[in-house]
Amino acid sequence: MWGSRPEIIIEPTRSALVIIDMQNYFLHPQLSPNATAGRAAVAPTVNMINGFRANGMKVLWTNWGLTGYDRLTIPPAFLSSFSANGFNTMGSNLNTQTFGGDMGTIVENGTIINVGRKLFRGAWNAEPYGVLKTMKDEGLAAGTDLYFNKNRFSGLWGPQTPLGLWLQENEITTLFFGGVNTDQCVWGTLIDAYFKGYDVVFVDDICGTTSPQFATDMCRYNADLNGFLGNSSDILAALS
Repeated sequence: MWGSRPEIIIEPTRSALVIIDMQNYFLHPQLSPNATAGRAAVAPTVNMINGFRANGMKVLWTNWGLTGYDRLTIPPAFLSSFSANGFNTMGSNLNTQTFGGDMGTIVENGTIINVGRKLFRGAWNAEPYGVLKTMKDEGLAAGTDLYFNKNRFSGLWGPQTPLGLWLQENEITTLFFGGVNTDQCVWGTLIDAYFKGYDVVFVDDICGTTSPQFATDMCRYNADLNGFLGNSSDILAALS
């Protein structure tokens, strides 16, 4: 049993942990000082990663990783939502501070870091935050983890995405979700997975957001209808 929720049975070889957007852009204190809930989710996320790996279950890193083509084809309204100065992206003053804009540098522990283009592939700001980057690199090298770029809130929007293709080819049926922001990219990917027929588990203590509490409450309420609620402690206890 996971708390007061009904017991569920999973097939480990057809289950995976999906970690959404736990990147420097969203979690580093100098880039997102208000992301305290997201940073608090790092420790239980590490525990979940280790638990899934120990049980032969894949860890799927699903992050913003844009290309120049993505930057040209993303709708103007979406560009505006990631704008730093609110310029009209349809007009002559194309807002370079939205996706792909140069974010300059920061200084951390005396080291100058080139933050890079906003949420572009290979940029420092798009890498997983803190110890998560080390874990991602180790997992990719060991073959326990996979990494998928996305170019919208959801990693499963549209007819097909890299994540969706891998899930289909590997006959995955059950997805455990964590990451940031709870009510945006995590929820967007989870609900798309549900609509596509996957069994989805919202793992509440490995999710975080800078949005008001009612946004998380909405996700928890609807996850209870569209899938299952759980927390890392109960899930890991069941796996062990």
